[in-house]
Amino acid sequence: MKRGFSLVELMIVVAVLGILAALVVPQFHSHVTEDKQSAARNNLHLLRVAIELYAARHDGVPPGYPNDDTAQNPGFMTFLLQMAKTGRYLSEIPSNPFNDVKIIDFIGDAEQFPAEPTGNFGWIYKPATKEIRLDWPGTDKKGMRYYDY
Repeated sequence: MKRGFSLVELMIVVAVLGILAALVVPQFHSHVTEDKQSAARNNLHLLRVAIELYAARHDGVPPGYPNDDTAQNPGFMTFLLQMAKTGRYLSEIPSNPFNDVKIIDFIGDAEQFPAEPTGNFGWIYKPATKEIRLDWPGTDKKGMRYYDY
C-alpha cells in the first residue's frame, strides 16, 4: 500500500521553507546593494581617470567639447566619440549600476550641479570643472549620498 504525505506534513515543510527564505532574502539583497555601490565607485574612478587623461593629452581641454573648442557647447555624443569610439580612453561608457543607464547629463559652464539627483541619467558631468557624479538618489549604509561619491 502506497502512502503519500499528509496535508499537515506538506504545510510544515512549506512553513520551514518560508522561514528559511525570509532569513536568506535580506542577506542576498544586502550583498546586491553592496555590489552596486562598489561598482558605482569603480565606474566613477574609471570615468574620472579617463577624463583627466584626455585633458592631459589635449592641452587641458576636458572631453565633451567639439574639436576641443571650449567656446562650443559640450555634449554626450562628442564625449562618446572622444572617449569610447576611439578606444583610447574607455572601451565603452560604463553604466550606472543602480539604473543601468550610460547616458550622461551635461552641465553647462555657467550652471551649477543640481542639488539632488533625478535618477534619469547614468551620470552628471560638468566639463568646465571635469567633475562627474553618479545620478542616483539615496545613501549607502554609512549615510553617504551616492550623488557625493
